[in-house]
Amino acid sequence: MKILEKITLIIYSNIILILSIILCLLVFGWLDMGLVGDMIAKIIMGETTGKIVLGVSVLFILLSIKCIFFDSTSKEQIKERQGVLLENESGKLMISKETIENLVNSVALNFESAEDVTTRIELDKENNVRVFVNLIVNEQAIIKDLSANLQAKIKEKVKTATDLEVKEVNIAVKKVAPKQQEHEA
Repeated sequence: MKILEKITLIIYSNIILILSIILCLLVFGWLDMGLVGDMIAKIIMGETTGKIVLGVSVLFILLSIKCIFFDSTSKEQIKERQGVLLENESGKLMISKETIENLVNSVALNFESAEDVTTRIELDKENNVRVFVNLIVNEQAIIKDLSANLQAKIKEKVKTATDLEVKEVNIAVKKVAPKQQEHEA
């Protein structure tokens, strides 16, 4: 969000807060309606203050319309959410975060001791990849060896498939799944 939008949002929020407090005081009878009406009439009827109130009101109406109908998300922020845009002399290639997540999931599930995996991908401005893996392993897993091998394999596979640099592969082992008992029929 731009600085101007932040400042106007703060001012707008404070005005709404003040109006809400005044309305609550009026409803509970702690503030006299006649007093509030007289103050508002003096503010609006004053030549200078009336123009200021009108200008601020029009500004807030326009800001409200902008907030309701227009998204302030920049094209760069949208691109970052979607994935990585690679360009060369032949054209452009968009690699989505979902594609990288699926690639990491397939790498992780190729390990025998990995039972289930969920992945989250973060991209920085230089298109460096940070991978966050939540893993459920079986009870035969040697977690230290599995995580080291998995980190190396994920980095290698993502680099080979997408030509993106993986800066971090963070693995969280969420659960050790008990061995499935096979029942004879």
